[in-house]
Amino acid sequence: MIGTLAVLVVLVAAAMSVKVVSIEDAEAAASGGFDPASYAADRFESEIAPQIEEDAIDLPTLLGDLAAGADEADFGNTSGSSSAYSFPVTFTGVAGTPAGAILPVTVEGVPADVTVQVQIGPALNGTAIRDVTGTVSFNEFTNQLEYQTVATELNNLVRTEVLGDVDPAALAGKTVTVTGAYTRVNPALVSVVPVSFEVQE
Repeated sequence: MIGTLAVLVVLVAAAMSVKVVSIEDAEAAASGGFDPASYAADRFESEIAPQIEEDAIDLPTLLGDLAAGADEADFGNTSGSSSAYSFPVTFTGVAGTPAGAILPVTVEGVPADVTVQVQIGPALNGTAIRDVTGTVSFNEFTNQLEYQTVATELNNLVRTEVLGDVDPAALAGKTVTVTGAYTRVNPALVSVVPVSFEVQE
């Protein structure tokens, strides 16, 4: 009887000490309270986007230099020694018909065997915005998940802050001026995530 009573006392005490938390709180606690959305918001408009615009290289000029054997490190940045370089670029061209999240653009001076496209969402892929400035370091984060999530949150800001008012259905045939970043995984493909997107009327 005494043993049973003791077990009941322990169980009641244990139940009273249990704290119920939300999934969000649990994730925040697991990551030390790090908030990738806040990190991205704090850096995007004040630092990352302005640096991309300031450092942006004329796309045909960049492609010509790279094709001639220029060192990628002279123009862009990479997230690691085994990763592709990301470059800040700017160009003006004629928009084609959007295909899903992709807007093809014909840019004078770009070789015929190179495809230029702008990611217009809603899905934006890659880590070019995170990597291109060289100011967002993996060493700032606890793990790879945080580092990747920051890239996603930066792309989310592009979708809302840069592309929010863009009407894909009205773009075909229009002249567009784009400034942004792309990662050179394939030299024959330039897939730009924009920080500035202007449509000439």
